[in-house]
Amino acid sequence: MRDQLDRFISHLSNERKLSANTTSAYRTDLEQFNQFVVDRGKTAWEQLDRDDVIAFLIFLKERRYATSTLARRTAAVKSFSTYLHAQGTIPVDPTVDLDSPRVDRSPPRSITVNVVDDLLELPLASSGPEALRDKAMLELLYATGMRVSELVALDAADVDLGGECVRCGGAAKSRVLPIGGSTVTALEEYSDIARPQLARGNRQAESALFLNHRGKRLTRQGFWLILKRYAEK
Repeated sequence: MRDQLDRFISHLSNERKLSANTTSAYRTDLEQFNQFVVDRGKTAWEQLDRDDVIAFLIFLKERRYATSTLARRTAAVKSFSTYLHAQGTIPVDPTVDLDSPRVDRSPPRSITVNVVDDLLELPLASSGPEALRDKAMLELLYATGMRVSELVALDAADVDLGGECVRCGGAAKSRVLPIGGSTVTALEEYSDIARPQLARGNRQAESALFLNHRGKRLTRQGFWLILKRYAEK
């Protein structure tokens, strides 16, 4: 059963071109579904039926998962079931006409310019290369509106300080974003002073623009931990 699950995840990544974050979420949700079905005595996906799917959704609701989590896991199960049916593994898709929980999305709360200004200045209250790195990251995010995943994926070569622009988005959806003023200054200070220290003088250091304290590419999770720390100050 795990082999078919692995093939489905590969299908999402290689054929549907879903992001690594999305495929990771699918894997987590479907591994829980897989274990639930096994616990019900099923030994192959050919035995999957609508009762298994309904029982799984009831199981999730009884554990009081958030509506957004229920909706995501329902979508994962439906997508996997559709895949199994298309592959001829099951004769009938047991999720046909199965409704997903409705997620009420509240509008995001905006923050004032003063709060943003305070956040941009928080790294300067500390010293060391990490402070200059954090200042550069926050300035770049604020100036361009790029995604965090795009920020941490940047290589040093993607930044053109002389031309006051940065290239992001990868080869398929690459775009050039203008930068200037305090953003250029922050990036210059980080690139000239802090990044060499974080790279620890290693000539084979990461090509990544933003490095962690081990000289490796900063991850998306690492960035959110940094931002959370500043938000709590």
